[in-house]
Amino acid sequence: MRLEKCWFCSSTVYPGHGIVFVRNDAKIFRFCRSKCHKNFKLKRNPRKVRWTKAYRKTHGKDLAVDATFDLERKRNRPVRYDRNVIVDTLKAIRRIDEIRTRREAKFYEARMKGKKKMDKKAAAIELKQGIHLVKAPIAMLADPSLTLPKTATKVKVTVTEEQTEAMES
Repeated sequence: MRLEKCWFCSSTVYPGHGIVFVRNDAKIFRFCRSKCHKNFKLKRNPRKVRWTKAYRKTHGKDLAVDATFDLERKRNRPVRYDRNVIVDTLKAIRRIDEIRTRREAKFYEARMKGKKKMDKKAAAIELKQGIHLVKAPIAMLADPSLTLPKTATKVKVTVTEEQTEAMES
């Protein structure tokens, strides 16, 4: 069973699915669905259409350069069967899969590195802008401790033994 790639979006086209378009110069274009075929007929560039793999690669959303992708291209060639070669190939495929998942995890971590700081800043700004929704302005005027602190400073509080005894009783 030969799995083809869609010319427009690079997804897998299974046998019996999709559309094949042959141009006058005998160049074959395979499409996974009519959406890709229509975009091709509209002369759209896959690198500029947001949902394609080509767009994601050119804009740094996916891994673009990885040696494991080259092996995937070589795998489609029909080969004479040799048991030792097949066993070695299966071991190599498993190892490549491990490497690929590790690289994808590193890539994701690198992209999400500054995300937590940005989320905290956005949450702080949103809280500052919407503090009146949490507490009524009259209550904030009456009790100034309800407002947000202007600077994050540590406050040391000393508790005497008399105070602890008074709290316990």
